[in-house]
Amino acid sequence: MKAAVITFPGSNCDRDLAVAFEAAGAEVTRVWHKDATLPEGTDVVGVPGGFSFGDYLRCGAIAARSPIAKAVIAHAERGGYVLGVCNGFQVLCETGLLPGVLMRNAGLKFVCKPVALRVESTDSAFTSAYQPGAEPIIPIAHHDGNYQADEDTLATLEGEGRVAFRYVSNPNGSRNDIAGILSANRRVLGMMPHPERAVSAQHGGTDGRALFDGLMGALALT
Repeated sequence: MKAAVITFPGSNCDRDLAVAFEAAGAEVTRVWHKDATLPEGTDVVGVPGGFSFGDYLRCGAIAARSPIAKAVIAHAERGGYVLGVCNGFQVLCETGLLPGVLMRNAGLKFVCKPVALRVESTDSAFTSAYQPGAEPIIPIAHHDGNYQADEDTLATLEGEGRVAFRYVSNPNGSRNDIAGILSANRRVLGMMPHPERAVSAQHGGTDGRALFDGLMGALALT
């Protein structure tokens, strides 16, 4: 299984994401934002957290127009897997691969702490290794994690079971307590919490490991 992890100026979780993929058994290639193509045979693209381009304009807006973004969009459109974490979630929304937008936290402060999530859907490669209703503890670290969408979009996400994770106790004001959502084909996941920071007991917890193990297990069957 081959994973490509993108690095933008200001990314700071790209190495963590690469290590998490490698721990799950993936062969990882690091890809610079000015590259125009993904490595041949890429199965999953990781768009990491951080502050791409200093979070100027809207968070993720400049990164979504980097040369590599076109390749990521094409990868997703042909059925490839994409995982966007934190700033990566913002980037995926800015590309249009996921609906909605991430706005300033309701409390207007940066939040950084472990939080409990509730697994709302196990009908995806990303969530298949979790039990329905499980409450993994995953760290968050964001200033603009307040997920917002119009009523029709929220109704679609809820009706199609595309809310992957919710916050048990909402830390940022996100509509419907949404912490992560899936694309219509369930092969693109965007989430604000950092599962790559919860794959080693030495770092305080392993509740994020199931996401990477489930994804790699699904890829092994394709």
